[in-house]
Amino acid sequence: MIELFTASTPNGWKASITLEELGLEYTVRPIALDKKEQKEAWYLKINPNGRIPTIVDHDNDDFAVFESGAIMVYLAEKTGKLLPKDVKGRSRVMQWLMFQMGGVGPMMGQANVFFRYAPEKIPYAIERYQREVRRLLEVLDGRLADHEYLAGEYSIADVANWSWVRGHKWSGVEIDGLEHLERWLGAIAERPAAQRGIAVPEYTDLEEMLRKADEATAKVQGILA
Repeated sequence: MIELFTASTPNGWKASITLEELGLEYTVRPIALDKKEQKEAWYLKINPNGRIPTIVDHDNDDFAVFESGAIMVYLAEKTGKLLPKDVKGRSRVMQWLMFQMGGVGPMMGQANVFFRYAPEKIPYAIERYQREVRRLLEVLDGRLADHEYLAGEYSIADVANWSWVRGHKWSGVEIDGLEHLERWLGAIAERPAAQRGIAVPEYTDLEEMLRKADEATAKVQGILA
């Protein structure tokens, strides 16, 4: 049995969707990020970086794996699914997985911070990160123009990128004109495993979050006007 320590974030969804896609049995231990539970001593013993997600494979001598990308590769290799065994096929998946980990995730994360959370709105920072997010989404759209999935066949690369890209509106970035990306987003959203995965440990309604955020912004602007 695999134990998943997670929260409702894009990186958390990467792990839970992968587990669901692979059909592995697992238990969930929610981590309360708002209470800094990920920084507690007991958790740092299994994840020195103090982030989510983490898994502990109790069928493999209680082996702990942290970092979402590493978790996905571990689980794919454990089952022989979602990651081709041939050198070229594996490399394609790893390239697009690294694209998410080194580009999409960090840039969307920074866009989120400066657009949604920073107490001081810095136009240069907001525009810089939103512009880079849009560029990365255009790269994905170009790839998907002649590929059903990023590495050819559905893989952990799709799971990783989809988990982040589905929240593009939270970063304040639209995908107008990116029809291939929209097709891909919709196709994965219809997968039962993806639907189950984004409900772990609890379902987050992104549209509702956006609505409340917009209402809060409008209220503040009204007060300041």
